[in-house]
Amino acid sequence: MSADLKSLVVRPVRDVDAEALGRVHATCWHETYDHLISKAALESVSPRRLAELWTHWAVQGPEFRMSAALIEGEIIGFVGSGPARDKDAPRGRELYFIYLLAEYQGTGIGQKLFDAAVDESESVYLWVADDNPRAHRFYERNGFALDGASHTEPFLGETLTEVRFVR
Repeated sequence: MSADLKSLVVRPVRDVDAEALGRVHATCWHETYDHLISKAALESVSPRRLAELWTHWAVQGPEFRMSAALIEGEIIGFVGSGPARDKDAPRGRELYFIYLLAEYQGTGIGQKLFDAAVDESESVYLWVADDNPRAHRFYERNGFALDGASHTEPFLGETLTEVRFVR
């Protein structure tokens, strides 16, 4: 571990975070998807482009919960939830994403991020890569179960199969 976890802060995302979030987002995609997506596709991920997305995501309405985890003032992970995006959504709320730099996984920070975006008893659903057993275990520990739904999504010019968890 490269930093003291006592300095951990989880707080709502601010528009000034966009550049740092873009960098962390790109790194997390590499760490998460290198075994699922070609190196060439991942190399095309632009931290600047992701920062532009974060500029928009940071200023959405109160029904969106976007938070960042920081250690010693540096963003190391992020989470986002909000209204369901699917027409046939099994729940009214969706966990859109949760990413944490690999070196901090298994420290409890992911749980703190999750708790910032999803209330303890809240009914919610999410999509996650089919081939991401660590994430599957995390969601199962948080009361989620696969509901049998899956889809193949375009991702960086390739495809990624995702499965749906509900709680």
